[in-house]
Amino acid sequence: MSLREESLQSFVDAASVAFDRYAKAPEARRPIRQFFAALEQPGVARVGEGRRLPVCAELDVALAVDPSYDPSLARLIEAFKGIEPMLEWRRRTKYDHTAGDNFVDGHANAMLIGPGGLEERSDLWLGVTLLAPHVRYPDHDHPPEEVYLVLSEGEFQQGEGDWFSPGIGGSFYNIPGIKHAMRSVDTPLFAFWALLSERPH
Repeated sequence: MSLREESLQSFVDAASVAFDRYAKAPEARRPIRQFFAALEQPGVARVGEGRRLPVCAELDVALAVDPSYDPSLARLIEAFKGIEPMLEWRRRTKYDHTAGDNFVDGHANAMLIGPGGLEERSDLWLGVTLLAPHVRYPDHDHPPEEVYLVLSEGEFQQGEGDWFSPGIGGSFYNIPGIKHAMRSVDTPLFAFWALLSERPH
C-alpha cells in the first residue's frame, strides 16, 4: 500500500474531524462517511510545483479567522497552511452572465485531492474556493452530490432559494444536479467542498 505524504495526511485527518463535526445535515452524513472511508486508501501523488493566482493575496485575511472556540477548525486551518504552497490554484473557465463583473480576477479554486490535485484520483474531489470581497461566483451544477464546509462569512444559494449565510464552521449539502452559487461580502470567502464522483452502491 502506498503512503500519503505527511502534510497531506495531516490535512486529511483534520478535514475528517472537521467535516464530521460540522456536516450535521442527515443527508450529508452518509456521503461524508463514504468520502473519508475512501480516503483511507491513498491515491497517486502529483508531481510538480504549486502555483498561485493574484487573488491568493487574500488568503492571509481569509485564514485569519479566530477559531479558538473550536480546536478542530484551528487544526484544519493550520493543516491547510502546510499544504497550500503545493496547490495549483486555477480560475474557473466556464461561467455565464450570473458571474460578477470582477469574477475572473476575484476568485480561485484549488483541488487538494482529485483531478489535478496533490493526489490524483477520479473517485472523489476535495477542493477549496477563495473569493475576494464582493465577488459573485456563477451559477453552476454537477452530477455528484456535494458537502460544503465554510470557514468564512459569505452567502450561498441553492436552486431558486434565498441566499443564506452558513457562517464560520457552517456546512450544507447539495443534492446531485442542483444549481448553486456563492458570493462574498465585505471579507474574503473561503470554503472547502467534498464530492463523491463515484457514489458507492
